[in-house]
Amino acid sequence: MAQARPSMQELIRQRRRAGFVGRGAERAAFRENFDVPPEDERHRFLFHVHGNAGVGKTFLIRELEDIAGERGALTAWVDEGVGSVPEAMATLSRQFGAHGHRFKELDRLLAAHRERRHEAEAAAVALLESEPEGVSATGMAVARAGLVGLGMVPGVGPFAGVLDAAQLARGADRLRAGLSARFRNQEDLQLVLSPETILTPVLLSELSQTASAVPIVLFFDTYERTGPFLDRWLHELMTTHRYGELSADVVVVTAGQLPLATRWGGFADFVADIPLGPFTEAEARDLLADRGVRDEPVVAEVLRLTGGLPVLVSTLAETHPAEPADVGDPSGTAVERFLKWEPDPLRRAAALACALPRTLDADVFRAVVDCPEEQFDELYAWLQGMPFVSERGNRMRYHDLVRVPMLRLQRRQSPRGWTEHHRRIAQTFTRWREQAEAHLDPSEFWTEVDWRELRLAESYHSLCAGPRAAMTTALTDIATACDHGDDILRPWVRLLVEVGEDADVPAVRMWGDGLTEAHATGGAAEVLRLLLSRARGDEAWLAQARASRGDALARGGDHPMALEEYDHALVLDPDLVRAYRGKVLTRSALGDYRGALDDLRRVLELEPDNPYNVFLRGEHQRILGRYDEAIQDLDRGIRLDPNQEFAWASRGAARLKRGELDEALADLNRALELKPDYAWALARRARLWRAHGDRVSQLTDLDRALALQPDWAWGRCERGDALRGAGRDEEALVDYDRALALDPEYASAFASRGASLSKLGRYEEALADLDRALELNPSYAWALERRATVHRRLGADDRAVADETLAARLINGGPWTGRTPPTNRP
Repeated sequence: MAQARPSMQELIRQRRRAGFVGRGAERAAFRENFDVPPEDERHRFLFHVHGNAGVGKTFLIRELEDIAGERGALTAWVDEGVGSVPEAMATLSRQFGAHGHRFKELDRLLAAHRERRHEAEAAAVALLESEPEGVSATGMAVARAGLVGLGMVPGVGPFAGVLDAAQLARGADRLRAGLSARFRNQEDLQLVLSPETILTPVLLSELSQTASAVPIVLFFDTYERTGPFLDRWLHELMTTHRYGELSADVVVVTAGQLPLATRWGGFADFVADIPLGPFTEAEARDLLADRGVRDEPVVAEVLRLTGGLPVLVSTLAETHPAEPADVGDPSGTAVERFLKWEPDPLRRAAALACALPRTLDADVFRAVVDCPEEQFDELYAWLQGMPFVSERGNRMRYHDLVRVPMLRLQRRQSPRGWTEHHRRIAQTFTRWREQAEAHLDPSEFWTEVDWRELRLAESYHSLCAGPRAAMTTALTDIATACDHGDDILRPWVRLLVEVGEDADVPAVRMWGDGLTEAHATGGAAEVLRLLLSRARGDEAWLAQARASRGDALARGGDHPMALEEYDHALVLDPDLVRAYRGKVLTRSALGDYRGALDDLRRVLELEPDNPYNVFLRGEHQRILGRYDEAIQDLDRGIRLDPNQEFAWASRGAARLKRGELDEALADLNRALELKPDYAWALARRARLWRAHGDRVSQLTDLDRALALQPDWAWGRCERGDALRGAGRDEEALVDYDRALALDPEYASAFASRGASLSKLGRYEEALADLDRALELNPSYAWALERRATVHRRLGADDRAVADETLAARLINGGPWTGRTPPTNRP
């Protein structure tokens, strides 16, 4: 049966949908793209709409969204409501789920990402205590990976690597070798440090599955705001195979004020560039005629006053002016003329009041509009239909070209009314925030999106009502936000820019501009530097800001400056535990474990019953070879909190060093019961199996550990040693080669590889490796013994005797005679 044709009324409705007039060529190009197969070179995969504010970018891409829907495509929309790549993916997934296409695996990983970030950011202090194994991995790696808010990064093992900043800078491979087993597995770790590498392939897979049944169009609006963090990701997603295959049945639409970045320059064959300017006179006349505005003097006045900007033409057209005087006098703005014309006082008041909040929903509408209860729904529906209001989900936002003059009008006409309105709205958000806090632990405030949004809104209206009084609180919040990552800090910096413009407060505008520049050039560390440089000296947040900047400097590898900042913080607040803890971790990163222990004594004085502090001291004692003291601390810590796998593993390692093999095995087994994917514990248990002479179990545990952390240099060397001990030297060489690719200055790996090469009869190569090991560590007794053996095989007995003599002297009284050099201690 033939499908029924649409009625005349339906066709007219489609043509007039949302009152859209104009942009016919742009709409036609987008519509026709659905009829061009992706394999055809005329097909476009990216449409970029750009132009100044008010030219109708959002109106146009909404129309494109409707066109896509008509052609049977699924659509999803991202705008400035997101602050990061993971947030953008969550927004897309949520919208596809609402259409019945749930991205289950992506949702699972996004939930895991939020949980891991919650662990890493919300409880930074607890993490710093509970995860001492990350203390040696300097924050330069953290900054590069995007984990802001911690004074450490997780490491493969306790204090893994003792690597300095210069070593870390040699490459990402070596960085990965120093990452910790804090999280359950490698995937959890990457969900914190580089979430897009885990999430994006899953997004592409689930997009492709969906696109096999229905075409997909993804819309990215307000790209001038989201592009700084989305553009590179989107470019790699579309033009490279870094994240996998993207279905050819996906089309992307971006819209912003600026043309695409230069990185897209070589891809003009699949990009449709759509620059928008004001309406032509013909398009503006068509829109006015569509609204019933046809009188020539009125049309001419609208054209003159609006300059053809679609949002203003639409707004004035909605007033249905009958004569030029209805449009308003030339000195006013289009919005003032609209409100002046509006005969309904409730609508006029509602339009003005609703310009005050940055965004609106039904709750905010009720809080700001003063009208009889029975008229709320009608007024809200009327406002939703206004051309200058955009709506995504349950939130509405005024167009800037309309909101700005509305704010200016209210600020100038009634300064006291402006202050009172903002104060009342701020009080409403304060009440809502306090209600939210009743259901949260204080440590969760900054990790909860809803709480942050309420706090931002409260701060915005407090600053508009009284910038002098509210500024201290706002700067305190910014200093706190520096501890929680760029995604959280960015909106707070933007907030001051918005208040400076909206409330016309030069002092706030100066802060906003300065902090924006600081954040762009140096991230949290530079923001904190600016805050501290402008501080009067009596602010309550100074000590926390000093400590936070110390953390940021440590993350950047500047440990001496970090220690100075912690000392400044402790002058301001001698009991600031986070500053002492920061010193502990920074000293450890410098290899000053004894100095770190000194600071730990003060930490334990301030927090004697915190099990994480006890674990931290126990691990420092273990690193220094004080196994009795280490076990005492770890015993006490485990009594306080028996569910910390790190403490069990650390105690097992200490007991192994004391030769208590059964007790060590019990501890390591317990650590692995609590965390089966604990790579460091597996490697330590492998050493225990070696002591038992169980090569099979040793290799089994090392294989599992390296499956979890394939780029772990120490683990590779350990397995190489196990293979060499089993007589499998050719296989051992593969692991040694990989270890040295990850860490080119790994003395132990050079020595071990030399030993295997010697067993294989490759004496010249063996000698070169052993020479290199001893260049890196001249006191390496084991390497001297191996080199003596090679010299004898080559007939150089005098050199062999010299090496044997020096090795014996080192073993009997030298500073270090261990198998693994101290700069690579796991």
